[in-house]
Amino acid sequence: MKIGNREFDVKNKTYIMGILNVTPDSFSDGGKWNDMDHALKHTEAMIAEGADILDIGGESTRPGHTPVGAQEEIERILPVIEAVKGRFDIPISVDTYKGCVAEEALKQINDKQYALPFTTDTRK
Repeated sequence: MKIGNREFDVKNKTYIMGILNVTPDSFSDGGKWNDMDHALKHTEAMIAEGADILDIGGESTRPGHTPVGAQEEIERILPVIEAVKGRFDIPISVDTYKGCVAEEALKQINDKQYALPFTTDTRK
């Protein structure tokens, strides 16, 4: 499978996805990466540790979380996507169920660099 300028041999190799939650209430990291400096340092560390692709999320799904609107989620992830693209050569995916968030993220990601197909969810 080709993503951007990279070939992923998914039949013969296992790939590692680094998870970057840019939320104040993430269940997996307690909101440690929700400011730009920490997000970029964590991205660098994940790449150094072997991450092949980076998944960026802007809404917590922990039990009892407070849902955020699409605009807030977009405002959380787009600056991080831009900063990651400017500093690192790693494919980016976005963790969202909102179609409009995915569309905005793809506009930011897809400068003929990397993109994966997505399904638009009508729950906005």
